[in-house]
Amino acid sequence: MNPSYFLDALGTVFDPINILVLLLSTFIGLVMGMLPGLSATMAIALLTGLTFGLPTQTALISLLAIYVGSISGGAQTAILLNIPGTPASAATAVDGFPLAKQGKAGYAILLATTSSMLGTLISVVFLLTLTPLLSQLALQFGAWEFFLLACFGVAICGMLTSKGNALRGWISGFLGLFVAQIGLDSIDSFPRFSFGNVNLMAGIQLIPVMIGLFGFPEIVKAFRPEEQSIIRVAGIKMGEAMATMRRNWLPVLRSSVIGTGVGIIPGVGEDVGGWLSYAASKSAGKDPDSFGKGNPTGVISAESGNNACIGGAIIPILSLAVPGSAPAAVLLAAFLMHGYRPGPLLAKQAPEFVVQVSIYLAIAALAMWGLALILMRFTVHILRLRKQVLMPIIFVLCAIGSYLINYSLFDVAMMFVFGLIGYFMYEFGFPAAPFLLGVILGPMADSNLRRGLILSDGSLMPMFTRPISLVFIVLIALVLATQLGFFTRRSSSKKAKVS
Repeated sequence: MNPSYFLDALGTVFDPINILVLLLSTFIGLVMGMLPGLSATMAIALLTGLTFGLPTQTALISLLAIYVGSISGGAQTAILLNIPGTPASAATAVDGFPLAKQGKAGYAILLATTSSMLGTLISVVFLLTLTPLLSQLALQFGAWEFFLLACFGVAICGMLTSKGNALRGWISGFLGLFVAQIGLDSIDSFPRFSFGNVNLMAGIQLIPVMIGLFGFPEIVKAFRPEEQSIIRVAGIKMGEAMATMRRNWLPVLRSSVIGTGVGIIPGVGEDVGGWLSYAASKSAGKDPDSFGKGNPTGVISAESGNNACIGGAIIPILSLAVPGSAPAAVLLAAFLMHGYRPGPLLAKQAPEFVVQVSIYLAIAALAMWGLALILMRFTVHILRLRKQVLMPIIFVLCAIGSYLINYSLFDVAMMFVFGLIGYFMYEFGFPAAPFLLGVILGPMADSNLRRGLILSDGSLMPMFTRPISLVFIVLIALVLATQLGFFTRRSSSKKAKVS
């Protein structure tokens, strides 16, 4: 690549107007990511129209900055309230919220923010160097691979969040997959499980499900006698957090590579990147039982993975004009609106564009880190409020976030329904995260399974003959096998002998 492209991009981004736009857009993204219901997709979509009259480079800087900010911002509410601001932050809550309950909210947010920045920066390196090569890998994924990837994601998530009873996690994930089937099917547009209700024909929206599953149980639990005390908030110790980051350099690197790879696969997204990165760190960890109880590595892995998906999701946009995630799909539309034509010919028509996007992403990641640390000094004090005062405010925000999806009271009603489901799941020990991931991955699993069966005249054999499919089948089988009684008894007996 021509070195002048880097100098030109740096000169553009540090123009006083552009740097102001970048800081403002990143801050707006952080705030929108923190608020339940205002997803990264919505943030980019809302800003796209506002950037129409801006100069092209200023618009690109603004859009990429709000993308980075909104994916990162969701971690703060996930840690402070156990309510992920965006679906990408669901994995962060597993260890982030226990850390907050231990009085380490500032420490957890520091880890999450720094990991988000590093994950984005590492993905930028891949965006610059491996775009053509990694794009070819994404082209190898067909219908069967996408179906098995969805099954693998639900299986992993169910195992990780079930606290020793993987069957409950898998049941939760299966229920999420079922909910995703409600509405018009993606092949023939035939209504399923809608019972003649026009609103149900449009399908169940993701955001009301997420808010209900995670927000409603926390609101109800806040009024229990054992939850009356105020959580102690310890001082923010930058040195301790940075020392933890240095010790976890390998999980950061591993999670960033996984996140980038997941981002490259079209239609998967940041939430899967976070979960798979979390799974890899738990499997490789010396004390896997500590995950879910406030292990800093869990927060670091989840945030490195989901933010690395940003750069990964942009790679197929630039090379193939195929978005790697829902926010990236909106970003592709914004690129087209501003006169760029992503795809195989982009390297010839605008050879500087990849460099510009990479530099803007990197600077946005650094800006996000600084702004998030400033914002954190105010947000951690949320925990000083009594939950009985805080939760009614959160409840109003949850209702507003659900309403803003389609400006429909039906979505607010769905938030209530899934809130009750989430509460009963909590009471009976069923994790909510696999349910949410099932809702996210359900459409991908359904459409690709049916597409594969149509192409093979109803035969399942192609699933067992394609190399990448076989890899996923083996991985799913290993996940299931490790939870069988035989393996768990052997591992427990080994631990007993060691002790």
